[in-house]
Amino acid sequence: QVQLVESGGGLVQGGGSLRLSCAASGRTFSSYRMAWFRQAPGKEREFVAAITWSGSSTYYADSVKGRFTISRDNANNRVYLQMNSLKPDDTAVYYCAASSSGSITFREIPRGYAYWGQGTQVTVSS
Repeated sequence: QVQLVESGGGLVQGGGSLRLSCAASGRTFSSYRMAWFRQAPGKEREFVAAITWSGSSTYYADSVKGRFTISRDNANNRVYLQMNSLKPDDTAVYYCAASSSGSITFREIPRGYAYWGQGTQVTVSS
């Protein structure tokens, strides 16, 4: 099992940057595939980025490629999402998620992840 707590959200102007952090607890943290999802009001939860247990492979939604970077520091039990060139459309609650599955089929959908943080609000102004 793993417990996740996000932080780092806030208000930022368009074009600005923000770094989200996810603090994880659990002895097997390094064995989990980690991901970030986001959910805007009235919309479905949307895949943002994922990273393999080793950190050797990353995956991004087309909407954030070239702007966001996911990384992990297993020694520090942390996962990060560096968000650059932010746009108003990036406004959402951002969630950290963890999965013990290596399935490709469920990598980018919420049902593929058993563990979730509480979310952190990101608001991007015009």
